[in-house]
Amino acid sequence: MKQLKNADAERLNPCLKEQEKSYQCLNKNGFDREKCEPYFDNYNTCKKFWGKVTKDRRARGIVPYLPDVEDREKIKAEYVQKMGGKTNQ
Repeated sequence: MKQLKNADAERLNPCLKEQEKSYQCLNKNGFDREKCEPYFDNYNTCKKFWGKVTKDRRARGIVPYLPDVEDREKIKAEYVQKMGGKTNQ
């Protein structure tokens, strides 16, 4: 089954990969949520991380608030270093 992709999905959702893995796990495991908890935890950690980045950039007046796709790895590394390496993402 081929998924239709929203052209802006990756740009608008920095956790698209984690979200898709959660859905794939549910499909593979007959929608048994318990078996997919690690995927949900990873997705939630991702959403919290990028929410913090967005809030911080907004407070500092940095536009765009959510970094462009091509800048995210660099920005993620900077935040992780600043936070002392604390991330599950």
